[in-house]
Amino acid sequence: MASGQQQLELPPKYYLDYFRYLIGFVRRMYGHLLNESETSFIDRFENLTEDAQCLFVRFSNRRGLFFRINKLQYKEIEELPAAVGELLIQGFIERLNPHHEVMGNEVLNTFTKPELLSLLPLEPEELRPLSKEKKEGILRYALHELDFAEIVTSLTTRETVVKMNYEAEVMMLKYLFFGNRSSDMSEFVIRDLGKVSFERYDESKLTPRFFSRKEVEDKLLISLTNEEFHELQDAATPPEDIYNWFMNWNETRPELTEIAIPGYARLVTRVGGYLERQKLPEQAMQVYQLTDKVPARERRVRLLAKSGLTEEALALCDDIALTPQNADERFFAVDFREKILSAAEKKRSRKSTTRFLSDAESVAIPAVYRHHVEAGVMNHFLEEGREAAFSENYPWRGLFGLVFWDVIYDANVSAIHHPLQRAPSDFYLPDFYLKREDALKKRLASLKTRDDWRAHTEKIFREKAGITNVLVDWNEELLNLVLRIIDLLEPEQLGLILLEMSRNLRENTRGFPDLLIWNETGDYEFVEVKSPTDHLSAQQLHWLQFFQTLDVRARVLRVEWV
Repeated sequence: MASGQQQLELPPKYYLDYFRYLIGFVRRMYGHLLNESETSFIDRFENLTEDAQCLFVRFSNRRGLFFRINKLQYKEIEELPAAVGELLIQGFIERLNPHHEVMGNEVLNTFTKPELLSLLPLEPEELRPLSKEKKEGILRYALHELDFAEIVTSLTTRETVVKMNYEAEVMMLKYLFFGNRSSDMSEFVIRDLGKVSFERYDESKLTPRFFSRKEVEDKLLISLTNEEFHELQDAATPPEDIYNWFMNWNETRPELTEIAIPGYARLVTRVGGYLERQKLPEQAMQVYQLTDKVPARERRVRLLAKSGLTEEALALCDDIALTPQNADERFFAVDFREKILSAAEKKRSRKSTTRFLSDAESVAIPAVYRHHVEAGVMNHFLEEGREAAFSENYPWRGLFGLVFWDVIYDANVSAIHHPLQRAPSDFYLPDFYLKREDALKKRLASLKTRDDWRAHTEKIFREKAGITNVLVDWNEELLNLVLRIIDLLEPEQLGLILLEMSRNLRENTRGFPDLLIWNETGDYEFVEVKSPTDHLSAQQLHWLQFFQTLDVRARVLRVEWV
């Protein structure tokens, strides 16, 4: 629960209030993008009685499309049978019928195994072996061996089963509001129960995420295709069939608008990675070639090298070295080129991270800390009379979120689109830095001294306490650690580190050293701890080298067990 808030009790028809709000919001923000069917749905929904509206929203907020009327229990709906009848007459729901055969699995899943054995049109000789099957086996048998029309007759003679209609229209309204498929109406609930507190906005300053119908449909297409990909995997579809499905989809998909490209790139790399894991390297290569986004280029280099296409692998390494998108690519391009050339000369090569790690100092730590290596090193420094704290990404993310709070959540940047947004829509895109560069640098210029940094950070921590921020954890431990870092580093060093983070928030909010070590005289160092079996990541090396350029004291410490 957010700090300083008490859990509230929601009014009986809270979900209807939320849905009405969503409809009004979407109509104001995206009314010109709605098609005739969506507009008609809104008009017809608003003409329903309140009880019928409540029941339909209840259906729309639940999983699945099929519901058993005798299982419905909503005390706040005064005339439930009348609401069911109204929704049937107005076409918002329809009775189960033979035309629903393509959704037969979902229909039967609304029943338990004992209910299926009782309700399905089964002969005694069929019933006995099926009673020993799991529910999934009964579903398969029913859908493959029984006539679906007979199943419907058998089920509906004893109870009423209905299917919700307008599912596509409801999905589009929610997608327009949230901008993704992962958020749902529960976001309103957790806000009003005090479990999450959102930054408050003047709704007149909120901007649309979508400016054309094609933008909406393109982004939604990627979301739905990604869901279909996961469903195919869950259904144990043969990998070759998944490859064919994806390539056929890719050939027939429309030319995508810019808003859908990041999601498309992520989908491509997921499919390529899946095919690699399924030992289909040629198919994986075909998929990876559809994007240049991380990590597709690296995977292509590795596959080319494994296939003996050395020159092609080297050429792609050179391309990556010229335009690395993150630390992984930057070090990979150099290291893999050296690996290929060394192999040709039958020499041994070592990665940049391996070389850096092997040159690091070591410390003897009792083997009792084998599963808590950072704690062992921390205790080592404490025994030396120094102070130590776990740091890693935690304080740096918090410092960034507090120093740039208003810059992150500035509705004037056109990246805040609805009042339940946890982060701006461009948070993990290059646009974040490009659109805010002046504001970021102006904020840093205003923080000239350590006192300025302390005052601003503490002020925001107190003012915004409890409000959700994807970078900030609300506890005094975070504030104390952030203030400690401010006391130890120079303002210019802090500013340059935060600017480097802002250029790639997806990558540069990770990889910081594990521990902060300091003493009363102001001497300090950041320490990356590595056990004998641990490796240094490219992102960790990035920050260690970046710290070196700023004269921020940081090093790797290798652990040897005693």
